[in-house]
Order: sequence, then structure tokens, then C-alpha cells
Amino acid sequence: MLGPTEWVFGEPVGVGPWPGEWPDGDQYDPELLAGGDRRNVVDAYRYWRRDAVVADLDRRRHGFHVAIENFQHDHNIGTVVRTANAFAARAVHIVGRKRWNRRGAMVTDRYQHVDHHPTVESLVDYAVTGGLAVVGVDNTPGSVPLETVSLPARCVLVFGQEGPGLTEAARGSADLLVSIAQFGSTRSINAGVAAGIVMHAWVREHADLDRAW
Repeated sequence: MLGPTEWVFGEPVGVGPWPGEWPDGDQYDPELLAGGDRRNVVDAYRYWRRDAVVADLDRRRHGFHVAIENFQHDHNIGTVVRTANAFAARAVHIVGRKRWNRRGAMVTDRYQHVDHHPTVESLVDYAVTGGLAVVGVDNTPGSVPLETVSLPARCVLVFGQEGPGLTEAARGSADLLVSIAQFGSTRSINAGVAAGIVMHAWVREHADLDRAW
């Protein structure tokens, strides 16, 4: 089924109906070919079925996961999900409350795996079972500057809410604690921005940039 038209700066995004003879391939959605594709997707996925997009992304996803602990602002959750999708994170894990307003994700949650864990302990169990290092991100004593450290290729990056940061349980479970260098007067930066910075640091170190769109 066609999704709602998505808008950027007051204008509909995407493309109209496919001109001329339709392409062959099971990945294509006849409704999108006939009616146009107004979704917020890269050109390579125009007119594709959603499940086909997800399947192709699953072949491209990277070795890092992202976990967000006790976020109080739905917009920050949406920002993290959207950024995780852009950097092809393996999955996003929400620790704590399960319900959140998905509007800030800009529909990217339809293509990004988003899992829920009721506690930090259950997240850590997941990481251990999957052979993932737990990397806590917090400007706290004992943290290593992100700018000077090598991030594990297979890991889960854990972020806490603005202000309190990571809980003691999350900090104590981390194999590595990293902080983001700051030079201004504020004590902390937006949690969604922090997540983007660390994800990009992982991408710079480990991703095959020839595969970027």
C-alpha cells in the first residue's frame, strides 16, 4: 500500500509514476510504479517494496548497534533512529519505556530494526550473546576521549538521557567508556547529536566508504 506523501520545505518529495515500460524485478511495487514514489528514500530504492528495501539494507548494515537508555524526549529517540538508519546501524535498542512518538524518525523506523529491552541487564545479555562489546558514551570521570580511541568493529553504542547521562548499571556494564570532547560553556550536548557524532566516528574507522550512496 502507498504510504502518506512526505514533504520537505513545503514540497512533496519523491518522483511521479514510472514513465514508459515498467522495469522487471520482484523488488518493484506496482502501486508505486503506477502512482509515484513520494517516500523519503534514496534514489536507488525508488519504487521498491518496503520489505525489499529492508532486505537489501540487511545485506548492507554495519557491525554496530545503538542503544538509548531512558530517553525522556521522543524527538531525541526519533533523531537517533533516523541517524542510525542513515549510517546503516545493525539495530537500535530502546532500553526502558517501550512507547514513543515516532514522528521524529521521519518514517525511517519503517526500514530500521528497532528492538526494546526492559532493563540494561537484558541489553547486556543480548550483547554478550551476540559477541558485541558494550561501549558507553558519557562525559564522566574515567571515560576515554572518543577522538583518541579505536571503537570495536562489533559493538553496541549506549547513550543515556541528557543531564543524568548513563545509569550506574550501564556504566558498570560497559567494556569501554568514551566521551566527546567539548570546548564551550555547556556541560552537555543534545543526546541525538551526541549519538550522531559517535556513529560517524565508527563509520570513519570501519565502514567501506565505496559502498556509500
